[in-house]
Parts: sequence; C-alpha cells; structure tokens
Amino acid sequence: MKKYLITTIALAFLGTLAFGEEKAAAKKKAAAPAPHVIAQASDMKWGDAPPVFPAGAKMAVLKGDPSKSGMYIVRLKVPDGYKVAPHWHPMTENVTVISGTFNLGMGDEADPAKSTAMPAGAFASMPAKMHHYAWSKGETEVQVSGMGPFQLIYVNPADDPSKK
Repeated sequence: MKKYLITTIALAFLGTLAFGEEKAAAKKKAAAPAPHVIAQASDMKWGDAPPVFPAGAKMAVLKGDPSKSGMYIVRLKVPDGYKVAPHWHPMTENVTVISGTFNLGMGDEADPAKSTAMPAGAFASMPAKMHHYAWSKGETEVQVSGMGPFQLIYVNPADDPSKK
C-alpha cells in the first residue's frame, strides 16, 4: 500500500510538472513580440485630422489605431494660431512637442495668459478627465500617445466642430 501511495504521488507530481512545462511553452509561443516599427519623417502618411479637431490640423498615425482599445501614437501638425477649446479625455493623454510652440492651459475656459508655452522637446501628460485647452505659436507638430479609444470631449459641447 505504501509503495502504491508513493507511486501515485510521484505520478501526480510528474504530471503537474509536465503540464506546467507545456503551459509555459504555450505562453512563450503566444507572447511572440510584435514586429518593430521604424518611421522616418518622410514616410509618414498625413491626412486631415478627425472632425472632432478644428479644421486645419493634419494627422499621421504612427502606431496602433486611435479608434480602438490599446496603445496609439499619432502626430498632429497645426498652423500658427490653431486653437483647441477646453476639453478632456477619458484616458491619460501624453504630448511631446516635435517643432513649434504648443501652449497648454488647464481649466474650463481658454485663457492664453494662463497657459504654459512648450517649445520643441517639451512633454506634458494630462490625467484622464483633466480639463485643458491648447493653442499654437508658429506651425507646430506634436506627438500624442495614450490608450485608446481616443476621445476628445469638449467642456462646452457647442465648441465641438464635428457637431457644426
């Protein structure tokens, strides 16, 4: 009886070990890395920004799909004096200034005097639901990243250009 019990325990242990190795191999196979992305500035495909942005902005999607769940990275080019009225996003928004000057302010009313000028190289991160506004000085390009789906919700719904 003792020999039978030891054999049963040994077989159960070996079965568990084999199952664990099989599970680890399946996980390793399923977690294959995504292909890398290299995007030269000259290769970026620019088009009109979605209608939730005021007219005049151009956008290039670098990674992901901003309309779907998951990480996205986009570039936005705007002309001198471009303004985005106070708005917020359901997810954190990260902005890096590539060129020009991007001015960013917090609050429900756009007040250029209360905004912060961000020259090329500057970075900002706005947590989910933080009310903010932006405007450009000179032609400006920014890189925006976050977790999708991307949504821009205006504090004053009348400011939403997609509703006009």
